[in-house]
Amino acid sequence: MTKYEEVQLVYRNKTKASDRPNVKSPDAAYKILLENWNMDQINLLEECKILLLDNRLKLMSVVHLSKGGLSSIVVDLRIVFSIALKRRSNRIILAHNHPSGSLRPSKEDIEITQEGYCSLMADYEDELSNEI
Repeated sequence: MTKYEEVQLVYRNKTKASDRPNVKSPDAAYKILLENWNMDQINLLEECKILLLDNRLKLMSVVHLSKGGLSSIVVDLRIVFSIALKRRSNRIILAHNHPSGSLRPSKEDIEITQEGYCSLMADYEDELSNEI
């Protein structure tokens, strides 16, 4: 008999879609993120959060992904995507703070964004080519 691990996805929606806020602008996302940030630590530690949205841009969840030090944070895209897939979100907003107060993305910020985009596009292109 072959042994294997069974995987079961369970999802219990506790909030009606009509009760969830719309995130149709950067300002709306910023407001939600700010409400979920520890203001005593925002200028001390770098943190990463994810907003998970449905196909109508309604907020499904806010995920506190990771907490780093003064100038860096670890973001594992496998974790980001697994959370988004498990939650069945159609869109994600990945955000983090710079304790220095800088509003400019670092080289690492740009790289992780491009890496995430490229991995998603590669998967999409593979799926599309398999359909043709």
